[in-house]
Amino acid sequence: MYRFNQDETPLFNALMEYVNNNTIPFHVPGHKKGIGIEDSFKEFIGENAFKIDVTVFKQVDSLHHPTGAIKKAQELAADAYGSEASFFSIHGTSGAIQAMILSVVGDGDKILIPRNVHKSVTSGIILSGATPIFMTPELDRKLGVAHGVTPETVEASLKEHPDAKAVLVINPTYYGVSTDIKKICDIVHSHGIPLIVDEAHGPHLKFNEKLPMSALEAGADICAQSTHKIIGALTQGSLLHVNSKFVSPKRVQQVLNLLHTTSPSYILMASLDCSRKQIALEGKELLDKTIELANYTRNEVNKIQGLYCFGSEILGNPGIFALDPTKLTINCRELGITGYELDRILATKYHIQVELSDLYNVLAVGSFGDTKENLDALISALREISHEHMEKNNIKPDFLDIPEVPEMKVNPRVAFNADKKSLLIENSIGEISGEFLMAYPPGIPVLCPGEIITPEIVHYVKDLKRAGLYVQGTEDPNVEYINVLID
Repeated sequence: MYRFNQDETPLFNALMEYVNNNTIPFHVPGHKKGIGIEDSFKEFIGENAFKIDVTVFKQVDSLHHPTGAIKKAQELAADAYGSEASFFSIHGTSGAIQAMILSVVGDGDKILIPRNVHKSVTSGIILSGATPIFMTPELDRKLGVAHGVTPETVEASLKEHPDAKAVLVINPTYYGVSTDIKKICDIVHSHGIPLIVDEAHGPHLKFNEKLPMSALEAGADICAQSTHKIIGALTQGSLLHVNSKFVSPKRVQQVLNLLHTTSPSYILMASLDCSRKQIALEGKELLDKTIELANYTRNEVNKIQGLYCFGSEILGNPGIFALDPTKLTINCRELGITGYELDRILATKYHIQVELSDLYNVLAVGSFGDTKENLDALISALREISHEHMEKNNIKPDFLDIPEVPEMKVNPRVAFNADKKSLLIENSIGEISGEFLMAYPPGIPVLCPGEIITPEIVHYVKDLKRAGLYVQGTEDPNVEYINVLID
């Protein structure tokens, strides 16, 4: 199955050798194997973590120019995931996504992206100077979320923009929904350009047949995965995979060197090394258990009056080709409370913290770390909340319609860096936005730098705020003012 021995952890082993040799440190960091750490922090963390918090030297290799332990660890990751080359990212998947974009497009190049991309994608576009061509994802007005873009949307967008240099898609979405990525990949490659994939929520997909197809299995050229989100790496630990005739791994390495710190955390990289071993050798069994517990929870939630947790019944709807069952999107629209309210009740009354909340949903992320006891606590809390609120019979209306994507008049990087003035949002109609404006749900940017502000957008933002939705992106935290370009 694998070319290399996936039981090996070369970077972690090199760090253990450093520790076991009782090496005397005259290098940074200054805490010197934890001796200089503040006592209360060290008492809580323990001493071992500080012993492997080291800097770049030959024994532990260099992330920027790997020739030893890190090189072997990344080769093992490539073997496990089936890529030509894999890279550690300790700048999270945000940094990996920015590296993907900078590896395939430059100043003025067109790149097709869904409108519901993570802000790291739009940040990468600003850094690259590329011009985004937005594709509209499929919207679910009852759930109030965006799903995937369809192959038909990708095909139509490429026909309209035959000079595009790359296409980016999401696989799967935050809510665990995948589009037909194999078909999209074939379409994109037929146009002679690379497909790059934000697979932040899919580092586990390859390792269990009950999950959607992974980007690499579909033939994608580059994908970025949040190894810390679902499997066992520490926060900020991610992987970037390359398997492409369009993109050179050497180019990707050079771009990562531009973005990464020259003092990477060896603790984070060691966690990537060990989590790769775990998913490669134990992934199927661990995921079988995770999926079983998630499906048990989904079934129990769907027995609770006023709550709905979608599953396989929505397959085949536009933009929904496959589902990751480990994601539990719990819709509380019929309870008459918002997802934000449900989030707050769970956190304050029951000390249960979900991953996110939006207008009508909370999202609970399943993983190897779940137990039936903890999931039963969630189910029990939801039953009590339902009993308290269902009798009020106050069903929330469908989600607000999203305005059309506005005209882009100025390249996003140019607009982001341009001279600006601040206006009340109601006085900004017809101006060119100098910043982002995003609404949750469904996470789609209402405005990007360089786009014309329309009356529909201004009214939509006010409706969102009246509904209590989370609107963000402007320098003004209250989103009363917006920066626009000076004529």
